[in-house]
Amino acid sequence: MTAKEYNEFNKRISPPSPSFKNISMAFLTGGTVCVLGQVLFRLYQRLGLSNSDAYTWVSITLVFLAALLTGLNVFDKIAKVAGAGTLVPITGFANAMVSPAMEFKSEGLVLGLGAKMFTVAGPVLVYGISAGIVYGLVLVAANAL
Repeated sequence: MTAKEYNEFNKRISPPSPSFKNISMAFLTGGTVCVLGQVLFRLYQRLGLSNSDAYTWVSITLVFLAALLTGLNVFDKIAKVAGAGTLVPITGFANAMVSPAMEFKSEGLVLGLGAKMFTVAGPVLVYGISAGIVYGLVLVAANAL
């Protein structure tokens, strides 16, 4: 089968993607997560926290909620409807950390839950921390000149 024949075959058997619906749901869901973050920020400000502390608590709350919803198997149901809207970085990252852990929890707390938690997030953490160190060194070197 040639590449052209394969592409034609694939087009025939693949259902068309409802792009407008998918884009709309991703936009609405991602926007809802962002609005929730803003509401939490204002709430934490009203509780007397500084902007910096309020931002920190918003991040902690959103990560906790996403991890909790993943653990309760609710996040995946939302993601089926919302699509890419659940990939807002902070909630998507929390889901990416908890999902593998939940899948392998039957292997035990250390080798299952603990080890598998970082299968997806581990490379992100390693490269993110490494890039931060490199950028910091470049900044220090640039300021020294």
